[in-house]
Amino acid sequence: MEHGAGGHEIGVHNLAHFAGLTFNMDTLMMTWLTMAIVIVLAVLATRRIELVPRGWQNVLELAVSALLEQIEATIGPKGKKLAAFIITLFLFLLISNWLGLIPGFTSPTNDLNTTLGLALLVVVMVHVLGMANRGPIKYLKHFFEPYIPFVFINIIEEIAKPVTLAFRLFGNIFAGEVLLLVLGMLLPYVIPTAWLAFSVFVGVIQAFIFTMLSMSYLANSLKDEQH
Repeated sequence: MEHGAGGHEIGVHNLAHFAGLTFNMDTLMMTWLTMAIVIVLAVLATRRIELVPRGWQNVLELAVSALLEQIEATIGPKGKKLAAFIITLFLFLLISNWLGLIPGFTSPTNDLNTTLGLALLVVVMVHVLGMANRGPIKYLKHFFEPYIPFVFINIIEEIAKPVTLAFRLFGNIFAGEVLLLVLGMLLPYVIPTAWLAFSVFVGVIQAFIFTMLSMSYLANSLKDEQH
């Protein structure tokens, strides 16, 4: 097993080679850390549930309530069975986006492999749920509507979904971390601090956008009418 250069350099990651495969150890470790943080937050928030929430319970309850309202508005009643997945996705993205703002850490979402993997997961769920909801034949038939030649346009649209989801999130998070590092070297203290505060906001917005777009795709798969 060989390791590459340190992940503290821009565009350079800790690499491990095993069985002919290359693993980005920075991304893997930060992904595991993100999952651990999400689990710990969930445990802390639900360990002592109180009628009047406070502490972590209050923070997560506000976030979960807001997401549940969005799920209801975007997907409808059928969205309840996807609530756990969507809420977990948002929390994972949020923590991932913020990790890179801590010195010595990197965001899993600054790796295109992570964002593309998440986008593909959403798109696969869209098609699986669509076929389960309408039936395989009826679902596949809508790709040929309103006319048979439209199948090519519809296929390109489906391919574009994970690509745009992945690159939008990856580009924003990677660019933010690069700018934070560059500003820290050129103009220490004041400018990086202001940019750090802005990056916290960007992390929330990017997690929200990815989650909302995912919900809109999932909503289409659960509609009874063809589109």
